[in-house]
Order: sequence, then C-alpha cells, then structure tokens
Amino acid sequence: MSDAWRIVEDDLSGAAIRALLELHFAGMLANSPAGSCHFLDFDGLRARDVTFWSIHKDGALAGCGALKMLDAKHGEIKSMRTAEGFLRQGVAARMLGHIIAEAQRRGLERLSLETGSGAAFEPAITLYRRYGFADCEPFAGYKPDPFSRFMTRALR
Repeated sequence: MSDAWRIVEDDLSGAAIRALLELHFAGMLANSPAGSCHFLDFDGLRARDVTFWSIHKDGALAGCGALKMLDAKHGEIKSMRTAEGFLRQGVAARMLGHIIAEAQRRGLERLSLETGSGAAFEPAITLYRRYGFADCEPFAGYKPDPFSRFMTRALR
C-alpha cells in the first residue's frame, strides 16, 4: 500500500504520538524562551475546545496538528509538527489543508495561529503564507512578543 496517507482524530494515548509531542515541546523550548512558548501540553490538547489529529503514511506516524476553537467563528491552529523521517514530504501541507477544510466545515470565518519568529520557524511561516495566512496583531489574549509571530486568514 504505497503512498497511503491517513489523518485521524487522535486521543494522544499512543507512545508514538506522545514521543512526537515531547519532541515538539522540546523544540519549541530550544528555539524560544519559555515565557514566549505557547504550545498546548497534553492536558491542553485534550481540552473540549481542541480537536487533535495525527497523520500517518503506510501506518507510520508522520505528524500532527490541532484546531482550537476560540469562539463560534474563530479558530486557532495548534501543535503542527512533522516527524523527523517525514520532513519535506508534504506532511504539514496535508495537515494544514485538513485543518482549514475542517474549520470551513464548522463554519468558522477566521483561522489564526501563533508561531515563533526565529530562523527555525521560517519553513512553517513560508507554508502558512502559501496557504493565504498574513501577519496580524496578537489575538485571543496573546501579547506582543519579539519571539512570536501572529498570522491569520479569512475563511469566507
């Protein structure tokens, strides 16, 4: 079964997804000061206002992403991460497309995100721009921070 991609809602109970998220947390902390890291921990990713997905290729975990509902019309992208063995294979683009489609299905009018501002975050920023996201002011209680970049796009 070659090139078989699958995106599933994930309960974060598997060892592989937990390891990928631990890598994600460590990567955020390695590239931004702790006070400027806004990732959701395991409990945050299990919150009722968050839907978390994992993406798999031929049964192997390739990455993850989440949608946090800020209100009935505005969502936030969280926890986008690609597993090391799947870098530059379109994992993040597939997950981002899935999250955008789900946000549209839910009737959201806007989708926003917070990411880092350093060189380590440039590939993600490039991807978000390719999907129509533009820089914006802090939203949803975020504060201006030189280590954060805020982006948004209208869905309607």
